[in-house]
Amino acid sequence: MAVIVSVILVAMILAFVAALGWKIFQLIKAPRDASLRAVTLCLISAACSFVLARQPFSGWIASLAGPSAPRLVQNLCVLSMVFWLMCFYLYSAAPDADEGNRRARREALLLTLAAIGLITATAAAGVGDHGADFQGSDLRDPALVSFYLIADVYLVYALSMALRWTCSYARASQRPLATGLWMAAVGIGAMAGSCTIRTVLTVVRWQGGTVPRTVTWASSVIIALAVPLFLLGVSYPGAATRLAAVRVRRQHRRMYHRLGPLWQMLHEAYPEHSLYRMPATPWRDRLLPLGLHRRYYRRVIECRDGLVRISPYLAPTAGLGEDQPGWADAMADRLYAALHSDHPHTPVQAVAVAMPLTQSLEDDVRQLVQLSDAVRRRVLAGAKHTDAESETS
Repeated sequence: MAVIVSVILVAMILAFVAALGWKIFQLIKAPRDASLRAVTLCLISAACSFVLARQPFSGWIASLAGPSAPRLVQNLCVLSMVFWLMCFYLYSAAPDADEGNRRARREALLLTLAAIGLITATAAAGVGDHGADFQGSDLRDPALVSFYLIADVYLVYALSMALRWTCSYARASQRPLATGLWMAAVGIGAMAGSCTIRTVLTVVRWQGGTVPRTVTWASSVIIALAVPLFLLGVSYPGAATRLAAVRVRRQHRRMYHRLGPLWQMLHEAYPEHSLYRMPATPWRDRLLPLGLHRRYYRRVIECRDGLVRISPYLAPTAGLGEDQPGWADAMADRLYAALHSDHPHTPVQAVAVAMPLTQSLEDDVRQLVQLSDAVRRRVLAGAKHTDAESETS
């Protein structure tokens, strides 16, 4: 069991680090995006609440400001996390940046009052407060009761507001954003429910009642499951987009190479059609993610330009249906013959060659790839025929 818990914890940490790193990278690219800044600060606050509550950081904080300081710092970070989560929706729903800032300032006033309440309660607890957690704290002390009630009430308020906005945005969104928002909504709702349960438990213990340890444990488990679910929901749309981009990149790379034989044949015949004759920094074009896409689209355009150039001399076979089996091999033969024959210099009109039935780039590329595959087969067959003749002679 301990191994499973450790594996889950490590997976949570890695997912959180990945999500935080991705948001910081996005924020560097768009530093003026208020909504993105709010999400990034939300994740940073969550990271601080997790890290500063553990050794050796909690020990350093306790040695500097007393045994109750780590609990205070952790709760302030948690309050900051939900505040920035609210700000994300405030900025997103505001008609302009000024209105978003005004709404955020109003919410910041509530956060400030809650933070002042926590600091005051911690100071009022005095030397009798040894910094124990919720389970180990003596909630008959009015200062500690005030501390937990202030924190929990603010968390319930902020999480409830965030839950309402998350559900509203999820209903109006499309996948994968809607999927991520619904996952985040479940996580936020679970956190709000756990904070509500703990508020009730705080009141019960304050009044001298006893709370079964299983109830407190269940509340902690809900939080432990809700936080990673929320992080997954925040990260899911970006991860899904990245995976889709990787699939498109792989497809473009495959199509780029499959277009090679057709492009090589047309490029040798019409080198002046090249769109990229003298690359200034070819290494950037190959290493950057957009470099592959540029090369892919260039190759498609150059193949199409070459076919337009040679198409008048393929006119006798223009009636060959591109939807019929074997059209690509027949067209490859005609194309090879046309490129290796003398052409008149009188202007002639271009005709459609290897055109798809629908007007879409994907279908156009698919037609060109079929023709290029036929060219490759013809070249290989020609090479085998040449080798056979040389062996016979």
